[in-house]
Amino acid sequence: MSETKPLVRGDDEIENFRRLKKYQPWAFFITFGGYFMAHFSRKCYSTVKQQLETEAGYTALVLSEMDTVFMATYAAGNIINGKLGDTFNPTTILAIGLFGSGACLLFINLLIWMGIEHYSTVLGDSLMLGTYFLFGFFQATGGPVGTAVMGNWFCDKESIKKRGTIFGLWTCHQYCGDVAAALCTAWVLGAGLVYWWALLIPALTNIAWAFLTMQLVADPANVGIITPEVRIRQDKMEAKRKAMAEQGEIMEADEGPQAISYMGAFRIPMVAQYALAFGFFKLTNYCLFFWLPYFLGKSFSPVTANLIASLYSVGMMPGGIIVGMVSDICGGRRAVVIGVFMCLLMVFLGIFAKFSEAGMNPMLLLAMLGCMGILVGGPNNIITSAVAADLASHPSVRGSSKSLGTVTGLINGCGAITASIGLLAVGPLQEAFGWSSVWIYLICCTGVGTALMGPKIYAELFPPAGSNVVDV
Repeated sequence: MSETKPLVRGDDEIENFRRLKKYQPWAFFITFGGYFMAHFSRKCYSTVKQQLETEAGYTALVLSEMDTVFMATYAAGNIINGKLGDTFNPTTILAIGLFGSGACLLFINLLIWMGIEHYSTVLGDSLMLGTYFLFGFFQATGGPVGTAVMGNWFCDKESIKKRGTIFGLWTCHQYCGDVAAALCTAWVLGAGLVYWWALLIPALTNIAWAFLTMQLVADPANVGIITPEVRIRQDKMEAKRKAMAEQGEIMEADEGPQAISYMGAFRIPMVAQYALAFGFFKLTNYCLFFWLPYFLGKSFSPVTANLIASLYSVGMMPGGIIVGMVSDICGGRRAVVIGVFMCLLMVFLGIFAKFSEAGMNPMLLLAMLGCMGILVGGPNNIITSAVAADLASHPSVRGSSKSLGTVTGLINGCGAITASIGLLAVGPLQEAFGWSSVWIYLICCTGVGTALMGPKIYAELFPPAGSNVVDV
């Protein structure tokens, strides 16, 4: 159905709403599963690193280089794939990401089966790094493009008012995927199977989910459902048509909203600030995620240190749900809620800076890490989902251009780049000045990120007269 047909009224509007609500659970399920598969496949590799070194013959340096290559292409892939999702059919982009991820893991299995590393170290290393270079791009489709599909379907007033809760639940996909990967690898090794089964299983499930994803309808307008977004576009097109008619001009046929440019996305109010702020928040998350086991290993055994550090990851899962629900209760004031969470996080980091090197009570440490997981995970998850959807709904672009995938990709990609650069300071800081300097560094990063959100926080606390925080 063309988006330029007259607006439907009465019974047709009720039917459109019924069809929209009926398909929403399926859209949630397919996109949730797609991102679940992404984390399932990328985490499984990290769970068999030891076997890749001892049995496949890859050195620790190559495994480290694989991580670096993945981070670089994943960051760039977010920016590129978000734009592709707005330009082309999002379903196709999501399916390509899943097929590509599965194919990369299958190729890694092929390298292991053929023992390429044992025949030629240079060839084996080059093929592995090249495969992981592509793997990063394929893995980067689920976030920005999946968020865009979710935004397309959850666009009615009821869903917008509950956007934080909906996206908070949806962002649990990454933690579910990580847990599934750990369980899969534990089952493979526990059952006495060869370790490469831990790579083969996610490869096959990614490909299987790609076939399922191909059945996804990415936009309600593709099946003739007139959403609020389409109505706004029709109103804008009708006003433009009348203005051109008064000047004796004829408007060309409407081909639907066009993908926004990168510069156009950055011109949306607060997109640039959120992209930078997210980088500082993501830096704090990366530092805690990657360095906590090492830091705790100074006081505990390696096994105990990893178990204690896992409390941080456990806390991140409900974080997005909590921030989303609280922001919905507060009328969509997500920046205010995120700011409060970040200020509380700085208090916790200050306690670490003061007492961590002197030794902390283990039970207090467990409680603090769980809380810190909530305080970090909640804002990180919501910024790249519900907040991105809010930004892409700004009146300057709503109804006239596709922007959610591009906005999400920019925030995610720019954040990953900023965080990767910031991580370079952690090692030298802790060697030169001790761990207290690292926690102070993270306090400063968190503070800068929160300050970048200052204009939005102020606008939510003191909105102009007659305006609503949540534009529905």
